[in-house]
Amino acid sequence: MIIENIIGITAGILTSISMLPQLLKVIKEKTVEDLSLPMIIILITGLSLWVWYGIIKNELPIIFSNAFAVIVNLFLLSYYLRFKDK
Repeated sequence: MIIENIIGITAGILTSISMLPQLLKVIKEKTVEDLSLPMIIILITGLSLWVWYGIIKNELPIIFSNAFAVIVNLFLLSYYLRFKDK
């Protein structure tokens, strides 16, 4: 039981922070030409569904890790919309 919690928490942390380097690159370079808008939208939708699933199952690690990832990707989407015409 403990090992599966460690695996779950580690997976949640890694997937939650996986888009941070991309977000930081976009902020630094102010360009989004290599990003795919459909990918961002699909990812936000999938992560949001994971949050909903975590709420249904009352699983805080699923809720928190995916909610954080949703926030990061919403920032990425906002920068995409801001920089897409540059």
